[in-house]
Amino acid sequence: MINDSGFLPGIQLGYLMCDPCAYATKAVQCVADMLAVNGSLTVLSDFSKFNPPVKAFLGERYTETSIPAAKLISLYKIPQVSCSSSAAALSDKLRYTSFFRVIPSNIYQSQALAKLMRPFNWDWIGIVSLDDDYGKGIYENFVRHAEKERICFDFDEVIPNYNNVKQRIQEVADIIRNATARVVVLFLRIQQVEMLFEEMIKTNTSRTWIASNAWSMSRLLMKMKGINKVGDIIGTTFITGKIPGFEDYLQNLRPRPGVRNDFIMEYKQMRFNCSQQSQHTSPLACNVTDPQEANDDYLLQAVDVTEAYSQRVAVHAVAHAMKKLLQCNDTACSGDTNFMTYKLVDILRKVNFTLDNQTFSFNENGDFENGYDVMMWKQKGDEKVCEVVGKFFIKNGDVEISEHKIHWTNSTVPWSRCSKPCPPGTEKNISSISCCYNCTNCNEGFYSNETDQDTCKKCPDGSWSLPGSRECQKWKIWFLEWSAAYSIVVMIGTVIGALLLVFSFIFYILHREKPIIKGILVISCLMKFGLMVSFGGVILFLGSPNIHVCRAQQTMYGLGFTLCVSCILVKALHTFLELMSSNPTKQRQLRKFDKPFVIIGILTAIQALICIFWMVFDPVDVEEKQSKTQLLTLNRLCTQGFMYGFGVMHVYIALLAVVCFGLAFKGRGDETDPIVFSMLIHLFAWLCFIPIFITQYESRPIVQISGIMVSNYGVIFCHFAPKWFKILSEKTLETVKTPVAPLTNDSDSGVISNFTSGLRESTHSIPQSRFSIAESDPSNWDISSLHLSEASIASFRRRRQRSWRSKSLRPRSRK
Repeated sequence: MINDSGFLPGIQLGYLMCDPCAYATKAVQCVADMLAVNGSLTVLSDFSKFNPPVKAFLGERYTETSIPAAKLISLYKIPQVSCSSSAAALSDKLRYTSFFRVIPSNIYQSQALAKLMRPFNWDWIGIVSLDDDYGKGIYENFVRHAEKERICFDFDEVIPNYNNVKQRIQEVADIIRNATARVVVLFLRIQQVEMLFEEMIKTNTSRTWIASNAWSMSRLLMKMKGINKVGDIIGTTFITGKIPGFEDYLQNLRPRPGVRNDFIMEYKQMRFNCSQQSQHTSPLACNVTDPQEANDDYLLQAVDVTEAYSQRVAVHAVAHAMKKLLQCNDTACSGDTNFMTYKLVDILRKVNFTLDNQTFSFNENGDFENGYDVMMWKQKGDEKVCEVVGKFFIKNGDVEISEHKIHWTNSTVPWSRCSKPCPPGTEKNISSISCCYNCTNCNEGFYSNETDQDTCKKCPDGSWSLPGSRECQKWKIWFLEWSAAYSIVVMIGTVIGALLLVFSFIFYILHREKPIIKGILVISCLMKFGLMVSFGGVILFLGSPNIHVCRAQQTMYGLGFTLCVSCILVKALHTFLELMSSNPTKQRQLRKFDKPFVIIGILTAIQALICIFWMVFDPVDVEEKQSKTQLLTLNRLCTQGFMYGFGVMHVYIALLAVVCFGLAFKGRGDETDPIVFSMLIHLFAWLCFIPIFITQYESRPIVQISGIMVSNYGVIFCHFAPKWFKILSEKTLETVKTPVAPLTNDSDSGVISNFTSGLRESTHSIPQSRFSIAESDPSNWDISSLHLSEASIASFRRRRQRSWRSKSLRPRSRK
């Protein structure tokens, strides 16, 4: 076609053909014969000026023959263009300086075959390679790319190129039958593949075979007897195309008029037993039955016409280089046809041409990078035919498969994996072999939503997952909501406590002149205020916390209850001073410290300093921590820093409570019992709640609320409630009076008489709260108008002996 089209005006390209029969020595001999001048090959020290009659070589087919030929041809600096030798070693331009090929290097084919496993999820395969340059080269590159794709090998066998081939193939066939891998890659020649398939057909063994370009388009194998029994075959081949008019040419083989073609004549004689005379007689192809029939399909059926496309591209590459070297235009070529071949090599490296709407050029290694076609053999009667089902692109290294074109023998993708795929919610726990693994559930906070994920993914911020989850869910935020049952109970309890304090405050104001209230009115009001603040801190534990609320709730409780306990401590100190009444000297010394408001202010100020240091150096904060009892729930709680400030605050309150308890326990008076019981309640409540507070993180706000409520109510019912009832009972006495006159006991009458007269003399020596007396003013007392309740009289009789020490209560001797 080059000569007919006038591509090189005035120049005709000729050719010599030599068949090395796949032998390296024969290939070298063919090259030497073509380079020989007058039957001899000159050996020179500098071949740059060597000018052989052959300007370019096309070939060789196999790598084993191309390599020795390329070494010799490169020595003479003559371009060599191969259409099928794909060994990576031939890309070495230091050794093979003038070698070119119109196909990619095996490096890319290895990558393509490794990538081909991924769309079908094959990671457990076997390899059988040939012990020659081609097999070793493609095997090494394939293993490197397979490791990147995390493909493992069940077996890896090598077949020798010449010796004991049949025996070794039988051994390999047994290994394939017994292996667990169902996909086998064959880096073999057509002859070895044929022998291996024969062994497989004998035992009706079916596998999925991966074909390299060395045999992926073999018509011989496609027509093997029983080829459909071996299983599915898929592989790669060089990108090809159709040559316009080439099939018609094969059907009508005949030389051009006036041209003798010995190859065609030899084929005609072998095919049809045509004589030279019959060939000249008929312009059409010879036919055994009817020479007048124009078409003969024998070559179309026996020859892979796609391989001829690469030959056509190679011829065009050389022709374009020569056109540039010879400076050809549409009418003539002005360059010297007797050029040095090294110049053609230099131009060929840079050649860039378009053929059949495709652009071709060589890379820096003298290779094409046009990729590969993915071929699949499909059953057609008793034979197989191949069809393009995908492509491999060298530039991005991707394989594209047209799944609708693939038809498996069993209608399903063959299975060839070391382990079963891990379902969603699990990840791979890889063993010593990277492809073999166990499936383990994703950890908490991780998920996998696809099959066979290597690792579980971490949940995004704001979400979480349970072990073995396929997806993450948003966190549920827990805190003491206002609508929760416990919160409602707390609010009711707080409101009741506040109302009791308000009632107590009003009650004390109304009865402020009563002896049991008059001296302690201000301190009692301070206690109520502290408890009210403490109840206010309880309310802040409810609802979604923030840093300001967290600071306020602790500070309000700490200062409020400290103020209350400080007031109680002052009252306890008074009871202790009553105990010292028997020792006037010591009592006077202790009374120097009896400054109630100073003590209350100092003790409360100390707690305020503790809170300030706590909030500055160990501040509270808001923390969201995973719940241990509720799934996918975060507890939004106030943290207490490192707990130092929190601990010091509570220890300080407990220390004040212990001091109150000690003073009251040793003291004397009506206030001792309320103090003792209220402090016992407080200490006991916190001793019970603190272990729960430390160990149960989620229950901390509930524990604190409960402790505060118990302590507050303990003070209310121990300190304030008894006085309500006592004052109210005094009012009851005014309506229900018991006369004193009926007392018949003379001694008792005398005691009462002496008691009344003593009261007139000294009203301060008798604790007024010990008796229920209708009138509090001694000047108004009169025996005729004195009325005591029966309970008061009984109480008086029981305590008569204890009051004997008082002069005002001693009975006077009768005269």
